[in-house]
Amino acid sequence: MKIYTRTGDQGQTSVIGGRVSKDDAQVEAYGTIDELNSFVGQARSLMDGNDNFADTAEQLLQIQHELFDCGSDLAYARPDANTYKVSGEMPQRLEGWIDALTAENPKLERFILPGGSPLASILHVCRTVCRRAERRTVTLARAAEVNPEVAVYLNRLSDYFFTLARTANTRLHIRDVEYVRSGKVFRN
Repeated sequence: MKIYTRTGDQGQTSVIGGRVSKDDAQVEAYGTIDELNSFVGQARSLMDGNDNFADTAEQLLQIQHELFDCGSDLAYARPDANTYKVSGEMPQRLEGWIDALTAENPKLERFILPGGSPLASILHVCRTVCRRAERRTVTLARAAEVNPEVAVYLNRLSDYFFTLARTANTRLHIRDVEYVRSGKVFRN
């Protein structure tokens, strides 16, 4: 099988059940989710072989599959709720993971800068790309029918990445860097 098809050479691409321009809001939304999935894979690879991250590496693998589900739900020319893969249980599960990870972290009082360990840094990249994927999904939802659970999932997922970035630094004994001009903005 050849990987190239030449069918996109004129700026069109296939979606499930049709074709659209490569810069269509639909392609922007699921393309950003695909980009996010690549960064999640990078984060997971930084956890390989470190027993401190066996639990979260498994979580990230599950998230990678779910990101494919999100992309699939957004890739239909004519969406049908009967084919949606993303459900309300998925953000609820993320909330449980967030709560468990938060319990490991020091209290958060001020804004923090992305960074610390290389793992935390890439998890902050995941967080920001996830926020962009959420914005692209919201834009698409204003113009077309989409599974509303995708935006909910992405919203919760960005919170998960923020929390996991902090946990990565905690488990690696690296302090988060607080934004120096920040007052105490979080109530614990």
